[in-house]
Amino acid sequence: MIVQRPAVTAVLAAAAALVLTVGCSSGDGEAPDGRESPPKPGGSSGSATGKPGSDAPPEKGSAKVTRTVATGLKSPWGLAELPGGDLLVSSRDEGTITRVDARTGKKTELGTVPGVSPGGEGGLMGLALSPAYASDHMVYAYFTTESDNRVARLLYDEKKPSGEQLGAPDTVFKGIPKGSNHDGGRIAFGPDKLLYVGTGETGDTELAQDKKSLGGKILRVTPDGEPAPGNPFGDSAVYSWGHRNVQGLAWDEEKRLWASEFGQDEWDELNEIRAGGNYGWPEVEGVEGKKGFRDPVVQWQTSEASPSGVAYAEGSVWMAGLRGERLWRVPVRGVTATPEPQSFLKGAYGRLRTVLAAGGDKVYVVTNETDGRGTPEKGDDKILEVRVK
Repeated sequence: MIVQRPAVTAVLAAAAALVLTVGCSSGDGEAPDGRESPPKPGGSSGSATGKPGSDAPPEKGSAKVTRTVATGLKSPWGLAELPGGDLLVSSRDEGTITRVDARTGKKTELGTVPGVSPGGEGGLMGLALSPAYASDHMVYAYFTTESDNRVARLLYDEKKPSGEQLGAPDTVFKGIPKGSNHDGGRIAFGPDKLLYVGTGETGDTELAQDKKSLGGKILRVTPDGEPAPGNPFGDSAVYSWGHRNVQGLAWDEEKRLWASEFGQDEWDELNEIRAGGNYGWPEVEGVEGKKGFRDPVVQWQTSEASPSGVAYAEGSVWMAGLRGERLWRVPVRGVTATPEPQSFLKGAYGRLRTVLAAGGDKVYVVTNETDGRGTPEKGDDKILEVRVK
């Protein structure tokens, strides 16, 4: 049974725009080349930021790295937290899943996922635990094969010897277009216990506006991979469309879905996702107020963001920047005016790939020092524990 999202009682009158010299975000981004710029209001198509109230986050937040959880990771991408607090991390280019002891940082490789074909921006990407993980011990993974991008689930049997704990992948959804870039890759189970899948248009921009294509979409399916009941286009898995490359998915306490999006030459985006919404690519990039398309809640110049993972914690969406090499905070709980983005960790840890909410004011942040084509740039990658407000 699908849980219906509650009615939203406040509407944005404007979206935030950040102005800087135009850069390119055609893939995973490049090194930053400019200063941070202040937000500038722009038009919005009715994205909401929740009910006003005293529980709204502070106007100015904070993000403090309290410790380095693990080092020496190779091309980390997806991150999932096990019930006991340990972490599972995927290696995009190695095709492996590793368990990280969240207290000691000890890494145990669980195995290689068969069928992964890394290349360009593709490989083993998003991870998510089954909503019934306590009983079924299933780990879901999004990965690139020789022919497509797909989602499979693997049994994680902790009782078996190290290296033999991952079962064979059981494909639940396939046929997502693959390319040398724009492969999407983020997966997450929503409050409705359905699986949401962020895909890219593989550089073929026409796919984003083709509702029959799985590229450039957010998909919603059952845990078995069937189109979810109540999807906006009948028996299609498509939930929203007109996307360029979605690599971040997160829900707030009002069950609103937030998604990050790579722009091309001008605007990266944070969108509030509505069922059936068309987010404009390639007809629209950023805030344009064009009829028939939903504008982003916030937009950034590409040199400041190139966003990948997002998480929700302490009333704000926290967004990882690759090219921007920083962690963005966008307050959304109880905010009725234009959200004021704020950045942290600028340049301190290089490119940031993933953010995972870990309860309360704690999030995990994964660094990703590769150039988008699997080439190491600055050294090994890390998982950071960050306290936020």
